[in-house]
Amino acid sequence: MERIVVPEAPGRSTLPALLQPTVVAFPGLMVPLRVPEAPGIAALETAAARQEPLAVFWERGEGIDSAPPIGVSCGIVRLIRLPEGQMQVVLQGIARVRRLAVTGTEPHLRVLVETIQPPQVPIVGNPLREAVLNSLRAVAALSAVPEQALVVAANAEDAGQLADIAAGMLDLQAEDRQRVLDTIDPIPRLELALQLAEQRRGYLEVSQRIQREVGERAGREQRAYILREQLRAIRRELGELDPSESQVSELRRQVEAKGLPAEVRAEAERELGRLETINPASPEWAVIRTRLDWILALPWADPPPDAIDLERARQVLDADHFGLEKVKDRILDYLAVAKLRGGARGPILCLVGPPGVGKTSLGQSIARALDRPFVRTSLGGVRDEAEIRGHRRTYVGALPGRIVQGVRRAGARNPVFMLDEVDKLGAGFQGDPAAALLEVLDPAQNHAFVDHYLDLPYDLSRVFFICTANVTLSIPEALLDRMEVIEIPGYTDQEKLEIARRHLLPRQMEEHGLPGEALRIDDETLLETVRGWTREAGVRQLERALAAICRRAARRRATGDETPLVVDEQVLAEALGPRRVDESRLEEETSVGAATGLAWTGVGGDILTVEASVVPGDGKLTLTGSLGEVMQESARAAITYARSRSAVLGLDPDFFRRHDIHIHVPEGAIPKDGPSAGVALATALVSAATGRAVDRRWAMTGEITLRGLVLPVGGIKEKTLAAHRAGLRGVVLPRRNERNLVEVPEEVRRALEWRFVDTADQVLEVVLREAPAAAAVAAAPAQAEERAERAARKRSASSLASGGMGSGSRRSSSA
Repeated sequence: MERIVVPEAPGRSTLPALLQPTVVAFPGLMVPLRVPEAPGIAALETAAARQEPLAVFWERGEGIDSAPPIGVSCGIVRLIRLPEGQMQVVLQGIARVRRLAVTGTEPHLRVLVETIQPPQVPIVGNPLREAVLNSLRAVAALSAVPEQALVVAANAEDAGQLADIAAGMLDLQAEDRQRVLDTIDPIPRLELALQLAEQRRGYLEVSQRIQREVGERAGREQRAYILREQLRAIRRELGELDPSESQVSELRRQVEAKGLPAEVRAEAERELGRLETINPASPEWAVIRTRLDWILALPWADPPPDAIDLERARQVLDADHFGLEKVKDRILDYLAVAKLRGGARGPILCLVGPPGVGKTSLGQSIARALDRPFVRTSLGGVRDEAEIRGHRRTYVGALPGRIVQGVRRAGARNPVFMLDEVDKLGAGFQGDPAAALLEVLDPAQNHAFVDHYLDLPYDLSRVFFICTANVTLSIPEALLDRMEVIEIPGYTDQEKLEIARRHLLPRQMEEHGLPGEALRIDDETLLETVRGWTREAGVRQLERALAAICRRAARRRATGDETPLVVDEQVLAEALGPRRVDESRLEEETSVGAATGLAWTGVGGDILTVEASVVPGDGKLTLTGSLGEVMQESARAAITYARSRSAVLGLDPDFFRRHDIHIHVPEGAIPKDGPSAGVALATALVSAATGRAVDRRWAMTGEITLRGLVLPVGGIKEKTLAAHRAGLRGVVLPRRNERNLVEVPEEVRRALEWRFVDTADQVLEVVLREAPAAAAVAAAPAQAEERAERAARKRSASSLASGGMGSGSRRSSSA
């Protein structure tokens, strides 16, 4: 930097400059400094040689440009050279100066400064002086402030001088000191010093209170520890045991008697050693004690071999459940293999079926047949992996996962463990519980399952796991691959009748305190209850209906009427209200533009009405009823099929170009999807276009292609059961689904008529009726409308308008 020549004026001078990053000097006060930098040492040497003051500025950032313009001119009181080229100096502030310009930088900074002379303001007798002195005395009492400094402050007679002394005494940040230095007016400067002194006083009071509380708490803990040690020594002298020592001794005795595996016992011994060295009042002591309690509560010994009696198992399953022959056979196969191998290690069973078909009760029957304890845990809505694997002990309130908790409740290593609602597992930010189940349900891995809380391997290979689900679509593929799926279909009306007679009605009468003769209901009335007040694949609604009837009988008996309640239609109406299932809705009259499809839902099969309407327009397609993407594609495929068969169906080639098509599936609040409604969509569309009525007593299912081929679909058993419950005449199925009829109960096969088709044309031959001769125009609207439109094109403009209205009227009536 070049030297700047500035003429000096009265009150101005050029002085060596010293920048300090942590120190702010004040006039009249001593400032000890250690200067390690060469420019600062050069400035000190120059000032000492010339016996001139030194300008000291606070260096806020980097260099002289970052320094505030207000500094202090200081005289050198003492200068000591230190090893390694450093200097120790004591400066005394002389006056405030304002930096005007930098006049040189080599070998040190030189600046042009102007001396600031603040006004003299006497402070003796001013209340502000007493407030500042009182605050300084309070700060001195709370910190190491020399008594000499208080005497100097008390002797100050000028407001500015007292403010500078107070700022120098207080342990302030450099920014706060600079604020006092920058304030020229003495009274505002003293008020600022008072404010900073009060802030410092408040800080010191809070700090001392915290230190006192911490010290007292530490002292109490130390004192309690010493007293406990003395009490322990006294008890040892008296031959008594300390409560914590007695607990550790009892735990050690249990560990020795438990027969733990070597690895588990070594860990338990290690934890007991830690327990002996930790203060019982420590939170860690409780964590270790709880873990040891869980280790000792779990069954570790090998269970006795299963005495599997297949005949007894069959009797138990038959006594508890009616029907379900395929499920019972698979369970007996599983037990037979376990009997021959001497262990139950094998695939995990997954019972899949609609609600109320007996999945959970089937698990209880399996446990009873095997003489094993039964444990059930519901996984519906579980979103945390720790629910399966357990929480790590670092968390407050940590516990083992549901698997370990269930085994502890069972009290044996080989319980029948039911994981209910496995299809309703969720995944959140805490992890995926379905992924954690992979180890639990894998026979090749679960012999060394590690729970996060126990942090020890536990053998789950002897546990008989049974999962239940309503559908398999929501079960992850990797998890589903580890299970053997057994589908439990819905019940027929006759099966429901038997289940109600054998199980539901006796159970409800017992729960309501009714003797066997208090209620009489014949099979016809019971079957009427099934058909008129329930519509389900299982029997839960039926059991609720029987419970309502039993309540009516219990009320009658409680009022003193001992005569049996004979259940008839009047009693059903009084106890259950009006019929909930309208059979007439299920057996609709034949109609145009409506077909009966079959659906497969999570609660079993159901019938599905598909409606189609054709109105004059420009070929627009409207799809309503909450149809999914696949079902919408099926509707478009059905339209293309119908257009390709226009000539065979007797439709004009331009029919679909001149008409709008609206396809609707009722119950629009319920989402629907899948390809199996393709033939029903095509049938309803052809019926609406040709005017030929559909025999609604025929239900149909199957996927349709653009060429009119009918492809196989799933859920045949559930769908046919739904058709049987609805009282339909027959079912139209894809020919390749004929092999699935072996799964349909014999009763249903005999009650329904069956038609197996390869093409949509064959479907139309079965379900479409010929149009009445008297309604030829209505039955074949395409020809009549097209002829009218061709004639209308040849008329004049006015005649065209009149003829167009007439044509529109004919089209509306046709639709």
